[in-house]
Amino acid sequence: MMMHTLLHTDLRFGVIYTDSATGTADVGCVGEVIKHERLVDDRFFLICKGQERFRVTKLVRTKPYLVAEVTWLEDRPPSGEVEDLDTLANEVESYMKDVIRLSNRLNGKPEKEVQDLRRNLFPTPFSFFVGSTFEGAPREQQALLELEDTAMRLKREKETLRNTLNYLSAASAVKDVFPSS
Repeated sequence: MMMHTLLHTDLRFGVIYTDSATGTADVGCVGEVIKHERLVDDRFFLICKGQERFRVTKLVRTKPYLVAEVTWLEDRPPSGEVEDLDTLANEVESYMKDVIRLSNRLNGKPEKEVQDLRRNLFPTPFSFFVGSTFEGAPREQQALLELEDTAMRLKREKETLRNTLNYLSAASAVKDVFPSS
């Protein structure tokens, strides 16, 4: 039902995190359908792109799908001492490259130079890109989505990537000492 509504409107819908432990989050993201394919059983394959963030202010209805009133979220301007966001974003990119390089090595993939991950993105959109790569960690992705400060988001991502790199380094050392036969 929701897909039929989307296909007759602007192809945009809200995505919001929910799980049995924490319930439904207050902050979500607009998803825009970039490409869709209808299957014979009336399901769909979708390719979506995340857009702006929102905070749910009021649930309008819950059936057949959630409909809510929302307010749009933007990152707050830095308070106090302005940090060099470009430097922080470059540090995050460097950690990402190291994580990718070491992950590829551990998975037996050929080593190649990791290209420019920032792709000329400003720090704020880059911070959202980084968070989107944390697959398998939806609670962390949600926590990053809820942060309204680019510097705080980049610092948290940097710490997560540093921890991941430490783990991968240890796994690589073990693999080097005890190679599989």
